[in-house]
Amino acid sequence: MITTHNLGFPRIGKKRELKFALEKYWKNGITQNELQDIAASLRQEHWQNQKQLDLLPVGDFSFYDQVLDTSFMLGNIPARVQNISDDTLDNYFRVARGRSSQNETDCSCIHASEMTKWFDTNYHYIVPEFDKNTRFNLDVSRLLEQIVEAKQQGYNIKPVIIGPVTYLWLGKTKDESNKLDLLNKLLAVYAKLFKELETTGIEWLQIDEPILVTELSDEWQHALRNAYHTLHSTSLKLLLTSYFGELQENLQLACNLPVDGLHIDAINARNEVSRVIDWLPSHKILSLGVINGRNIWKTDLSETLNWLAPLHERLQTRLWLAPSCSLLHVPVDLENEQKLDGEIKSWFSFAIQKLDELAILASALNKGEDSVKKQLSENKTAIDSRKNSSRVHNQGIKNSVLEITNEMGNRQSTYKERANIQHKKLDLPFFPTTTIGSFPQTGEIRQVRKDFKTATLTEEQYRIAMQNEIKHCVTEQEALELDVFVHGEPERNDMVEYFGEQLTGYVFTQFGWVQSYGSRCVKPPIIYGDIARPKPMTVEWINYAQTLTDKPMKGMLTGPVTMLNWSFVRDDQERSETCLQLALAIRDEVLDLEKSGISIIQIDEAALREGLPLRKSQWQPYLDWAIKSFRITANGVKDETQIHTHMCYSEFNDIIASIADMDADVITIETSRSDMELLDVFDEFHYPNEIGPGVYDIHSPNIPSIDSIVELMTKASLRIPAERLWINPDCGLKTRSWDEVKPALSNMVAASKILRKEK
Repeated sequence: MITTHNLGFPRIGKKRELKFALEKYWKNGITQNELQDIAASLRQEHWQNQKQLDLLPVGDFSFYDQVLDTSFMLGNIPARVQNISDDTLDNYFRVARGRSSQNETDCSCIHASEMTKWFDTNYHYIVPEFDKNTRFNLDVSRLLEQIVEAKQQGYNIKPVIIGPVTYLWLGKTKDESNKLDLLNKLLAVYAKLFKELETTGIEWLQIDEPILVTELSDEWQHALRNAYHTLHSTSLKLLLTSYFGELQENLQLACNLPVDGLHIDAINARNEVSRVIDWLPSHKILSLGVINGRNIWKTDLSETLNWLAPLHERLQTRLWLAPSCSLLHVPVDLENEQKLDGEIKSWFSFAIQKLDELAILASALNKGEDSVKKQLSENKTAIDSRKNSSRVHNQGIKNSVLEITNEMGNRQSTYKERANIQHKKLDLPFFPTTTIGSFPQTGEIRQVRKDFKTATLTEEQYRIAMQNEIKHCVTEQEALELDVFVHGEPERNDMVEYFGEQLTGYVFTQFGWVQSYGSRCVKPPIIYGDIARPKPMTVEWINYAQTLTDKPMKGMLTGPVTMLNWSFVRDDQERSETCLQLALAIRDEVLDLEKSGISIIQIDEAALREGLPLRKSQWQPYLDWAIKSFRITANGVKDETQIHTHMCYSEFNDIIASIADMDADVITIETSRSDMELLDVFDEFHYPNEIGPGVYDIHSPNIPSIDSIVELMTKASLRIPAERLWINPDCGLKTRSWDEVKPALSNMVAASKILRKEK
């Protein structure tokens, strides 16, 4: 019989219960015991949702991030928080976000740990910190509590942990030491962890080593061999898991490590399965991730069964089935969606439905296809409906992509020539100050948008309400004395969804939330068909804002690559084709903004880097079409129009040449949490255009001091000439409150005045 299991389940809850509980706790609205009770209730519900599986994951639940959980389990806690209190959970939140509760002024100076993207997803993890003095000290209490919980509720479980080598690989050293020098110390703690887990009576342990799908040096490959040969004496059965890509040159390594089973991503690495079967020793389990854990499309069950049947015949009970990766990256339950178009809804599968698909596949292989004849027939109907739907394909849009020319991606003049024209027109001071786009999204703003969507407000009432909020944002910026204004984006629910709602080929859910980091959830739009822009999307709001001030007002747009990477994308054509359709649509908006008199236009490409393939050898084709798409979007404007782009939490040092090739006049980037580390690349690469290194960490409630901003910008000026530096936060301000934003921006402006005097 085939064994079914899951690598991880979404932890936010069907209605984002975890998000709201966390935010209440941080505001002192509930006690820690109440927060723990909500967490336990969610875990119970999530295990119930997975009860059809043979093995359920335990340890995949987290209050903020699974990597941060691992750091605390291993006792790798930054020294700056160790002596604040004995409360482990509050220290955990201090590392994640700079403080725990809202009124915690005594530790407002604590720097939150760096945050970056989890491989090529839109999930962010808290980066482990190492130095030559790092020590590890096991605290497995939280995982043990969850194991006891699940076993008491009668579930057959499989705890989930991050493997030691991936954990080191994910972290950063704060000195010149080599992370791998810590491996033996770390393995000693993992050995203790295994001993603790052996006492719980579990049989299988899932140990995630996703770095197996990346290009590993001989040193890192040796670390994997060393780690598992050191740990293999445990009585636990180890299921080594990889996901997000192919094993390639690591295939033999993965097959030969002394573990009891291997999981591979059969969505992204299907062509490797036969080689894995040939290499995998006959006593080992092979787990195949046959349901896409990264996208929301229904699995073609008949096609998958035709592929699996001979593998099952060959492997028999050695074959396990699972989603390709943790279901953390998809919404929880499609049944919540009562307003979706029926035909389009039939094409989708969320986390709970993906586990149903898994059960259908297992039943068909274990008992024969007649046992699930009805389900297979319904699945085929949905697959055929999507494949043949006239709503998906528009030949006119496809023809427009074919008509794209190289000239469409080129500015009229070089940056130096454009800069002279722009500086004369804009007449900005040294170190000009601006923000990234959004201002706080208050409960009142969200209620107005909700009332308009439900027809409680008329269109005119809605327009007046939004104009009043824009006026408030402009007034605040005038008082703060910022140099370049934004309209504040009160009309925008999300930087991708807002635009997608006005384009063809997109559809939207009500409750399709996915965790991005901590309590921050996003609701990715779904691209199901060809994309075009029927009418202007932002011109009215930006022009209204410009009438309220003499300061330059930035037009704010989301770029095509970010629109693509932060959506659930159709899988029936190349992503590059879809991106070029987006580029043409947003290009039309750029040109309309310029025609209306807007002289600065920001086209955010926050997700440019996360679309990179995990292997460097595959980067260039992606970068070629991604940069081409941005240039087509941005470069139809006149020389006097200044183009900005923004990238947040993107480690772009290794793609800096491609970013320069975007030829944006100004880029703004995150540097506050990394202490300007991202600017090290400019020691060797002479970036030709202007840059705004983010000096205000908006993902933390802490307010940056004037001195800290001056210090960060002084570091930046050692690498970038002062005349090409801007001062700005590292991201939009929608998640912060005005009480935080105003003093932070006031300090930012004060710092700019100090820097100008020094200049």
